[in-house]
Amino acid sequence: MQQDAKDHVKKCDKCQRHGDMDLAPPHELKSLSSPWPFAWWGMDILGPFTRGLHQNRFLIVAVDYFTKWVEAEPLSDITSFRILRFFKRDVLSRFGIPQAVVTDNGTQFTDKGFQEFLAALGTKQHFTSVEHPQTNG
Repeated sequence: MQQDAKDHVKKCDKCQRHGDMDLAPPHELKSLSSPWPFAWWGMDILGPFTRGLHQNRFLIVAVDYFTKWVEAEPLSDITSFRILRFFKRDVLSRFGIPQAVVTDNGTQFTDKGFQEFLAALGTKQHFTSVEHPQTNG
């Protein structure tokens, strides 16, 4: 059966055209669980959307892994400064220092300033798997 599937994929025009889009090597998925409320946060950016009020095109979202509580803010641009400001004001000041933050590999999250800030708090930063962004909250 496996050989039949391989033969079909080799002959399938659509499979050949779109099959190589996923070039990232597979990684083992790891289960993420939060030990208590507001200990683990998943953060991501949605957009771009059509421009809204105040020229906002993006949405930063933070989701607590335990309670599924959501904090969100519209943004006009997605710089590491804006991400850090959102994190300080909407997560840190309201819920305390988290044990971990899970993000994708976006430049605003891999920025040295953001990573150093989390390290100074003692908060670990975890990155989602390239092939499985659903991991992020």
